[in-house]
Formats: sequence, C-alpha cells, structure tokens
Amino acid sequence: MLRIHFTAADIARTRLGAGVGPVLETAFAAVLMGRGIGMPYLHWRRKVGGRLPSCPGPPPTVGELAGWAEQFLDGSDSPQLPPPLVEVWQAAVAPYWDRMTAYLEAEREARSRIVMSGGVEQLLATLHPRLEWHAPVLEVAGAPDGDIRLDGRGVVLAPSVFLADPPAQVLPRRRPGNGAVLAFAAPPDAHRALWLWEDSAGTERPLGALVGQTRAAALRVLRTTCTTSQLAHKLGISPAGASQHTAVLRASGLITTRRIRNTVLHTVTPLGMALLDSRGPGPRQTGRARRALPV
Repeated sequence: MLRIHFTAADIARTRLGAGVGPVLETAFAAVLMGRGIGMPYLHWRRKVGGRLPSCPGPPPTVGELAGWAEQFLDGSDSPQLPPPLVEVWQAAVAPYWDRMTAYLEAEREARSRIVMSGGVEQLLATLHPRLEWHAPVLEVAGAPDGDIRLDGRGVVLAPSVFLADPPAQVLPRRRPGNGAVLAFAAPPDAHRALWLWEDSAGTERPLGALVGQTRAAALRVLRTTCTTSQLAHKLGISPAGASQHTAVLRASGLITTRRIRNTVLHTVTPLGMALLDSRGPGPRQTGRARRALPV
C-alpha cells in the first residue's frame, strides 16, 4: 500500500486539474489494453480492437510519465510519443478525446462542489473507493508499498479516464516549488460510458426515468453535494422519499452516490449538469487540449 503524507501546507496548496492530458491518457490506455478490464471499457476495447490489432508494447516508466505530466501542466508543447503509443493515440484515444475532455471537465466541476461543501479533506476522502483518507495520510490500495511526503509543496489532483490499477499514481515535478501530480482513476459509470464510446448518432438516450417536479428540484439541489437527510430537508420531504428519488436519479445516470463511512453523499453527474443547463452533453475542446495533441 502506498501512503501519501500531507501537511497542513499541502492541504492548503491542493488544487484540482482538468485531467492528466492526452499524452498520459494515451500511456494509461496502452497499459489498460494489456490487462483485464471492467464493464466501463468493454465496448471501448471491442471498438479499438478492430483498429489496433497489435500489442502497443511495454508501458512507459514512471519517470517518463512524470516528465510528460510536468510539460503538460506547465503549458509546454507535447513531446513526441514512441511509435507504439502514437498508434494507441490514433486508434484508442483520439476518436474519443473531445468527449473525454468534456467528461473530465465535468468531473472537476463535480469535485469542486465537494470542496465547496465539505472542504479539501472531504474531497480526498471521496476520490476513489480504493483511496482512503486517514488524516493526514492518503492510502492507495494496490500500489507498491511505500511512503511519499509532499513536503508542503501541495499536489495537483488530476482525474484520468484510463488509469485503472493502481487507482492513483504520484508523478513528481522537477521544477523547484512545483507540487506533485496525483493522477487518480475516474472511470465512467455505465451511462456515461455509453456516451463516451458510442457513435454520436447513438448517444442521445431518453431520460424517461426523470418524471415529476420533485426529482427536477432534487437535481437542482444536488448541484451542491449533500446527504440524503440534507436533501430531504431542503425539499421538505421525508428521508425515505428523498432516498427513493435519489435511487431513480442515480439509475438514470443523473447523479452519483459516494459512501464515506456512515455518510452517503450525492452529486450531479455530467449528464445531470447538461440537463440542468439545457444543453446536450456534447464535447468541448479547450485550447490547451488542442496544443497538447501528441501528433
């Protein structure tokens, strides 16, 4: 188990990134292709398999990953990838990059709401089911045993679509004063996976389960992460009723639910935010993403 040690200064200097960038996502995708994968990636693997029949080769080293992360976060031009990873980018990542960018931006927005409602420590406690926060240490299950001390420089928390096992990697940055990058797994749920990997013609799904003003009101309330009891209080309904509504919203892919010990927290998903904003969940590509394409 990996243990990441935070000081008070580290917590104060912790910030959220929009993602790890296309180079690192390509490297993580190459690693994922050589392993057993879960439900969110099965359709992706089937599609990619037809375009990339050959093995992408050995995975990059931690040092290579750290260098790429540093260049992306500092705004530098993207390095040229080795030929096997260029093939992975073209076949397995580039076709979905616009949607991945929109998905990761929405992930950052959702986690920013957790910070606003519960602080950085609640964010650290809800990053991933296999990451456990025991202040002042974040434990990463499944990672090689060791201790990393951030030494007051802080950390950039960067969600990744393709990072899977271990569920987090710490990538040190070499420039003085720069905090490390903590890439953590943010896999899509079943509903968002359909949107990410399907062709655009097949991605618009009816939201038939969302019926009635109470659930619409619950969705608006859950722009700010809250518990079932808090939701019930804000809506003026019973906790049992709030639990029923959140179950329907969760089954529709409009909210996500995380359990922290005895507390259950609900947060709007990117699909829910798109509905609230009265716009489709179409992709958005930032200027930085365009500059960072590894081609």
